[in-house]
Amino acid sequence: MRHLTLHEYRTEPGTELSVAERDQLRELVPSLLMTPSAGREGCYDLRPGSHVGAVHLGSLSVAILPKIPVSRTMFLISYALDPGSWTERGFDFSEERSLVEAIVPGFVRQVRQALRRGPLESYRTEEASLNTMRGRLRVGDQLRRRYGAYPPVEVTYDEFTEDVEENRLIKAALHRLARMRLRSSAAKRSLRRFDSTLERVRLMSYDPRRLPEVRYTRLNQHYRPAVELAKLILRSGSFELRHGPTRASAFLLDMNNIFENFVVVALREALGATERSFPQGARGRCLHLDGNRRISLEPDISWWEDTCTFVGDVKYKEVSTSGIIHSDLYQLLAYVIACELPGGLLIYGSGGASTTHEVVRAGKKLEVASMDLSKPPESILQQMQNLSKRVIALRASPAPAGRSGIAS
Repeated sequence: MRHLTLHEYRTEPGTELSVAERDQLRELVPSLLMTPSAGREGCYDLRPGSHVGAVHLGSLSVAILPKIPVSRTMFLISYALDPGSWTERGFDFSEERSLVEAIVPGFVRQVRQALRRGPLESYRTEEASLNTMRGRLRVGDQLRRRYGAYPPVEVTYDEFTEDVEENRLIKAALHRLARMRLRSSAAKRSLRRFDSTLERVRLMSYDPRRLPEVRYTRLNQHYRPAVELAKLILRSGSFELRHGPTRASAFLLDMNNIFENFVVVALREALGATERSFPQGARGRCLHLDGNRRISLEPDISWWEDTCTFVGDVKYKEVSTSGIIHSDLYQLLAYVIACELPGGLLIYGSGGASTTHEVVRAGKKLEVASMDLSKPPESILQQMQNLSKRVIALRASPAPAGRSGIAS
């Protein structure tokens, strides 16, 4: 077995790859920049993008590490899932070399916490052909399939069962992780501990692009961290790629999404805002740049009352004060103009960028801030507290006259 370690946004020169390995890497990791090495046949300079995790290609194992410590990555994930209890050993923040190895104990703890009172049970609507009447007769199906004759009878009934979507998602994620190549035998065993507990739950094969939505109430709220982490695991895994007899698999997390999710949740907590008033991606709101409502906008962060009272954007990329990407500022300016606000906030995941740009002719102020994600969790949360004060200050700035109500 060959092992290759890559680092996010860092070039690894002269990596020897077979044609099959090259093609599989390209397909499994689209954000990986692959350039033929000068003067070397069959060698490539590899530069990963924002996707981190693990890839297995036959006899080649590739680990892509984030630019921040793995323990900080796990903190960002943990806090975004459940800000109220991240300190209660939701994750073991000790350093792991592999992101997959790090996520297993965290997920196992979340599942154990969710199942501590037994598997969730709820009513599930079923359709079946039975020899006896149960529930409600589906008259149309009975006539169409049975020409009115019975038994069997086509019925719809509600069954109180453990085979509900929350348990299905958890079981599917446990199965997905168990199929990964894990170095730790203890980690492998821990993923099998729930087999008997979830034996009456169907093992589903989910499309990672179309995972079911789960509505949380007081009855299933204790399941939320485990279910949301299960969905993250299912979205991150791919086992469909084959090249001849070789089976390739990948488990990849997009750091752009992880950082954005953390910032939204952490700011929401620091500001005491609700998910409705402080939505991610302006979810549930309509925001357009033009009066004809043809150019829709979805800012990462925004604060709403009757109209939008604050708007901002989140970028995981690393920049310096002199290297702020102009397109990022143009994007923020579009948000500010659409919301008819005096200013907005652009938050970077790293770098020394902290400045303010005055757009004189438009009368707008674009503030830029950056975070240091290498710091301990308490320091990162303090940085979010400081950013929340800038949000409040921007929100309190006087709005220009003549708001036309483009945002709603």
